Amino acid sequence: MRYWAKDKLYVFSFKFSVKTEDRFMPARLRLYSLTLWSALAAVLLVTPLATAQTDQKPAAKKAAHRANELTLAGLRPGQDRLSRAMGLYYAYLGGDPTNSAHDAQTVWLDSCRKQVLAIDFDSEKKIQVVRVSYTPWLVGDCAPMPPGPWKTGRGLRVWDTAAKVAQLYGEPDSRSPSTKDGQPLELWYYAFDWAGPDVPQVMEVLCTKEKDGEPGRVVEITLAAPSL
Repeated sequence: MRYWAKDKLYVFSFKFSVKTEDRFMPARLRLYSLTLWSALAAVLLVTPLATAQTDQKPAAKKAAHRANELTLAGLRPGQDRLSRAMGLYYAYLGGDPTNSAHDAQTVWLDSCRKQVLAIDFDSEKKIQVVRVSYTPWLVGDCAPMPPGPWKTGRGLRVWDTAAKVAQLYGEPDSRSPSTKDGQPLELWYYAFDWAGPDVPQVMEVLCTKEKDGEPGRVVEITLAAPSL
């Protein structure tokens, strides 16, 4: 008799001998003897099977997907300076944003795509915060436009679905209710301190709420070097 379990071969050998005097054993006793041997064989077969099952190790739990972000609108907070932003977007928008600049912030308006790019910088003109917002109140007499360059390094843009945020970056560290211009929104907060001190530490994504079968949409993305 042979039994296999988990690449292990269990071999059981049973040898029965019938003595001369057993021939004259009553049939009832001989049947009882064979039944006893069958029960013993069943116990030996079940034991290695149970051992094989207990040897199985539980599958390791899959680590949750997460990814950090380095850039927004082609700019890396904490590394790039305002001069890089000027070089990227002066020709793109055909205008100098300094007329709308504050002491620590510069703003570009893209009326055709209804988007605003705001950049906060420190006294050394090093960029600290980059923010892209969807602003439906902007009006431009424009033909249909292709997507602009204001996206994250992983390809997230304003007006993408909220599901895409989770697909690219995993679940946020927190979700909380928020509002903007009187519109109820949801704030997705990502902390990137686990990726090291030399990368942007925080990303915040404002999304509309799913309603009447319409998916939630991204209306604002903020990437910051320091914690907000």
